[in-house]
Amino acid sequence: MILELDCGNSFIKWRVLDSEKATASAEGIVGSDLALIESLVALPGLLLTRCRLVSVRALEETSKLVAALHEAFGVTVSCAAPARQVAGVRNGYEDFERLGLDRWLAMLGGFKLAQGACLVLDFGTAATADFIAADGEHLGGFICPGMPLMRNQLRTHTRKIRYDDASAERALERLSPGRTTVEAVERGCTLMLRGFVLTQLELARGYWGDDFTVFLTGGDAELVSDAVPQARLVPDLVFVGLAMACPLS
Repeated sequence: MILELDCGNSFIKWRVLDSEKATASAEGIVGSDLALIESLVALPGLLLTRCRLVSVRALEETSKLVAALHEAFGVTVSCAAPARQVAGVRNGYEDFERLGLDRWLAMLGGFKLAQGACLVLDFGTAATADFIAADGEHLGGFICPGMPLMRNQLRTHTRKIRYDDASAERALERLSPGRTTVEAVERGCTLMLRGFVLTQLELARGYWGDDFTVFLTGGDAELVSDAVPQARLVPDLVFVGLAMACPLS
């Protein structure tokens, strides 16, 4: 069995693959290293043979997790690393090591699935856009605050904005002008994300006309999915790229 991990700023997304079928037999999202170990230990019949991960966390944090996995399961962990080029995709950053690994892997995954020009839109703690041409050249991208950052900044810096997650979820049942603070905030932030998406689409059309594929990924991708009906929603796009960057065979 293969353990795959996507270690983001706020959460760790994990899944266990059957080595024979390469399909997920278990998966989840946790908020800490301890919660990850506990979730895995609780799986019946778990027998990990290999592990690969991508992390945007500090090196010390990632090293602690690697050590904990080795101690708990005896597996050697393969970690994705920055690269100038992988599988025909060329990193477009002036300093390629500064490009976030989660973005890099999502780009690899998107280019593999598209087999041509693509726009990769990722909605997590931050919202990102990356443009990959048909020849694999990364043209660059954009980063802006995602839904969690926008929401938390308003909650932190505006005294009267206080509401719970359940209220936030109800507020997003429609996008008409809000008649309560929670509706105004949640719907306003969602519309900002949609505006970001539409701007990226205009730029992509300027490059490639209509000959490109749009990918939506990340925890909040569904908030914008109906604004881009032609897009492919691929929640595990980073894992597609992780398998390319860290082949285990």
